[in-house]
Parts: sequence; C-alpha cells; structure tokens
Amino acid sequence: MVLSPQQGSPIFSPAAITIPGDPQRLPTTLSCGDRIGNILVRFGWRRRQYRTEPALYRIGSPTPESPVIVTANYTLTVDMVRAACAGLDLWVLVLDTRGINVWCAAGKGTFGTGEIARMVKEARLDKIVKHRRLIVPQLGAPGVSAHHVKQLTGFDVVYGPVRIADLKGFLAADMRANDDMRRVRFGIGDRVAVVPIELVLSWRILLAAFAAGVWLWALHAAPFWAAVVPLIGAVLMGAVVVPLALPLFPFRSFVLKGLAGGVLWALLMIALFPADLITAARHLTLLPPVVAFLVFNFTGSTAFTSPSGVKEEIRRYTWLLIIWFAVGVILYIVDMARGWLS
Repeated sequence: MVLSPQQGSPIFSPAAITIPGDPQRLPTTLSCGDRIGNILVRFGWRRRQYRTEPALYRIGSPTPESPVIVTANYTLTVDMVRAACAGLDLWVLVLDTRGINVWCAAGKGTFGTGEIARMVKEARLDKIVKHRRLIVPQLGAPGVSAHHVKQLTGFDVVYGPVRIADLKGFLAADMRANDDMRRVRFGIGDRVAVVPIELVLSWRILLAAFAAGVWLWALHAAPFWAAVVPLIGAVLMGAVVVPLALPLFPFRSFVLKGLAGGVLWALLMIALFPADLITAARHLTLLPPVVAFLVFNFTGSTAFTSPSGVKEEIRRYTWLLIIWFAVGVILYIVDMARGWLS
C-alpha cells in the first residue's frame, strides 16, 4: 500500500509507483488477499480507498507493437482486467478515476478525454510504443471524445468490447467487435454481485423502517409483525428482490419497476395481515415509493440507463414519489394516533 500524494489517502497498488519508461508488471493471477479484498469491497469495506496507482503497467512481455488498453483505477476493475488478460502481452494505462469503475467514471467525467491525454503524456507512451492506438472500453465512451484525444496526444481511440472477457477475441479479430461484444448485458450473476453494496448502503433506511414499525407496535396500532414486516420488507424489496428479478417487472423506467414491486408488496401485506381501510391505504401509499426510491438508486449499478435517462427519471418522477410518500406518512401518523387513543 502506498499513499496518494494528491489526496493523502491509502491506495491499494499491485506495485510501487511506476517510473515513466519502466512500467511495472501486473500479475494475472489473483492472490487470496486480492479475492478477499474484492469480496469485502462489494459489501462497502474501504470502498473509497480501493484504488490502484494511476500509471502505465505491463501484462506479460509486451513489445513496442503490443496493444495498449485503458482502464479505471478502481482496484476491483483492475483485478478483473489483469485476470482476463492472462496469456496476453499488452500495456495497461490506468487512469485516475478517483477509485470509480469505468462506466460510472465516464458519467462523472473522471474517465474522459483530459485524463487520457494527461496519462498518455505522463507515461511517455509515444516513447514506449510504435503504434498510435488506444483501446478504450465501450462503457467509457460517454466520457471520451476520440477526435480530441487524437488532437491532444496523436493516438487514435479504438473502442473495445463491453466486457473485458471478450478482449482476447477482439484482439484476435484485428480489433473488430462483433454484435455480441457490443451488447450490454446485466444478467442474474451481475445483479447478485452488486446487491450486497446496495443493501449495505440502505442500512439507514432499514433502521428507520424498523424503528417506524416498532413505534406503530408500541402505540398498539398493530401487532408486532404486522407493524414491522411491511416496512422492513419494503426496504428489502427495493434493495434486493426487485433488482434480482429486474426483467420480470414491467416498464423500462426503474422508478416504475420499483413502484410495480412496491404495489405488489403492499397487496401481499394487505392479504397477509388483514387490515381496515386506513391501514390498507397506508400500505399502498407508504410502501411503493420506498421500494421505487431504492430501485431507482440501483441505476448506478447498471449500464442499462444512460446519464440522460437517469436525469429524465429524476425530472419526471421526483414529485410523484414525494407526494405519494407524503400521503403515506400522513396515513402512518393517523394510524399511530388511532393506536394511541384506543
């Protein structure tokens, strides 16, 4: 571990700081410590400090004719890249994305034209390779202007496949990607991998939901399980169930998927814990917006929604969720008052 001279925070690095012209080698075999770290970071452990030193690295025994691939300095991303490149000889230009993955960094502007130009010059890449091509991951394209990179560095940008696992096939096809390599997927395995961090990030909402349920029970507004399960379940529905079953819910919008899941959960609670009209209305107004909010947060874990699509959902549905939730809070207070007065 070394310290970032810019930020003074711990940075996890596979090697010491690289000296331009003498790139360090990235091992393609992950150690036990690497694997444990990758698991822990998925649960939020030191997530902001899980970084690799930005520099030019080598995999295998690259020559001046070997390809140059560009990636982010999120260590989990770097580990995926080096493991997938076993058996290849190439250069890896790691950008300073503040420890954020390629797709998210491209949306935030840290994986972009200026950073590529800076690192190409800092690494003296033109002195190391004879060709003038940079392979940039397709998911980094929103932050990269290929013609500006060319103007600033003299290097052409070639957009690689969506997944690093397809890099070998991409290189074997003379850097031509087929339709399958361009297709963005977010299968069940991908969703399972990111659900833990979504759940960890929702702990405050989970705690608030539990407290609200206990409060209802303490005021005799509902039996313990009937008070706690609907609220706790809404959080788990939004952070775990709907994301895992994403394709099964209708609508393209994540907010609407969440609302559909929330309404389904509310109806299940009404059926499981028979209630009067006010309590049923509380379920239908309080639970769906909670689920929808958490599912919408999940857009940060998938490339299915573009940054402009996320902004459109915010613009279109924010007030709907606020008003819907506000009505639920009012009915929650009414339920509490009834329990307290009874």
